[in-house]
Amino acid sequence: MRRSINIWKGLDKITVLIFLVMVIMGWFNIYAAVFNEEETGLLNLSQRYGKQFIWILATIILAVFIVIIDSRFYFFFAWLIYAGMVILLLLVLIIGKEINGAKSWFEFGSLSLQPSEFAKFGTALALAAFLSSRKHDLTGVTAFLTASAIILFPMILIILQPDMGSAVVFLSFYIVLFREGLSPYIFVSGVIMAILFFVTLLFDNIYINFALITIAFILILAATRKWKLCFTGLGIFTLIAGILYLFSYFVLKLRENEEMIILISLIVSGMVFAVYIYNRKAVSIMVIYLFLIGSILFMNSVNFTFNTLLKPHQKERVEIMLGFKSDLHGTGYNLNQSLISIGSGGLTGKGYLQGTQTKFKFVPAQSTDFIFCTVGEEWGFVGSLVVIGLFLFFLLRLVFLAERQKSGFPRIYGYGVISVFFTHFFINIGMATGLVPVIGIPLPFFSYGGSSLWGFTILLFIFLRLDASRNEHLI
Repeated sequence: MRRSINIWKGLDKITVLIFLVMVIMGWFNIYAAVFNEEETGLLNLSQRYGKQFIWILATIILAVFIVIIDSRFYFFFAWLIYAGMVILLLLVLIIGKEINGAKSWFEFGSLSLQPSEFAKFGTALALAAFLSSRKHDLTGVTAFLTASAIILFPMILIILQPDMGSAVVFLSFYIVLFREGLSPYIFVSGVIMAILFFVTLLFDNIYINFALITIAFILILAATRKWKLCFTGLGIFTLIAGILYLFSYFVLKLRENEEMIILISLIVSGMVFAVYIYNRKAVSIMVIYLFLIGSILFMNSVNFTFNTLLKPHQKERVEIMLGFKSDLHGTGYNLNQSLISIGSGGLTGKGYLQGTQTKFKFVPAQSTDFIFCTVGEEWGFVGSLVVIGLFLFFLLRLVFLAERQKSGFPRIYGYGVISVFFTHFFINIGMATGLVPVIGIPLPFFSYGGSSLWGFTILLFIFLRLDASRNEHLI
């Protein structure tokens, strides 16, 4: 279906205005973050704010170019764009330039480009193309695994660079799957796993085991309302665990083996009740039981993952966030200086270009990953609240645009855009304030960098272009 419409008239002006405001605010904060009294020229290309200004001009041209392209282009060439992004991620592993220990950049003279920033919109397009074609049902295994492969393939290539910060962002695309019909059990399980990961690091595993068993017991009791059945199951578990413990302690002479005893006791207890579950079609009991076993298995794998897969500096960042360490002059230096900067701003801030922490370069990466420190120090609590409020309004506006789409492709792509922006916003400000580990991802439109600015712009304006033609092409 095609209707003759004015694309510029159909473009959402509110979102474009928010975009321009954030880009301008970002540029002013970059200027403040790298301010040098000897080099004050706004267009000084030897300074980061001068380079950022050039990138902003190029960004506006890029946004116009994206808007004038027929919206059907993004639908028909979604897979080709995705394939191109994957090829770039493969190439950067071979011929990319290594910066800060990660082979994530292509270098063209003085210009550096990070393909992982562009892979985000490529993945969002491919995911939208797949889910909107033939209305795939995400409750089915095949559709879920295919969608996961689209998300995880570029993520794995980025992990190989290694760039864990950018890789984590790709997990946000599972929010899109949840919106499009993914079973809430899978989505909630993922959230619980993330919580359980940190809980396992905070508390002794034996206490977590008993807490999980107690929760499972209460859930089964609430689901069945059969006291006798529940206490019978608890009695069988206690009996088996007691026998195994005595055998392990006195016969095998094993002392610290409680976690394995609990797991084996739960498995054996489940086998005893398997006939009851099968005959009564007790699906709720089976789901709770499998959730309990899966949680304990996952919990037991956390220590291996934490101690084996994470690099030493990544482990230290998590430990500092959880309060296990206080390395103010080492790994925790960035976070400590960030908190000092934000806290020193008080209610209304020290004033533009008056931030001492910023001016004397106490905060590393203060124009990139820790740009929010400049906001907090110079504009204070009020300024920080304005920036956070602006982002929240921006995200809510995107949700509104996504929900008003009349076909699947633009709606699904829109939620991909929302997921990426939300993750960057939450993690960047979270790591600047100590709420999440420092993993190094930019704050959209605020952090210095051409790749991130262009990547976010492309991501956003493709969606605005699709929204502008929502009545023109029903794709």
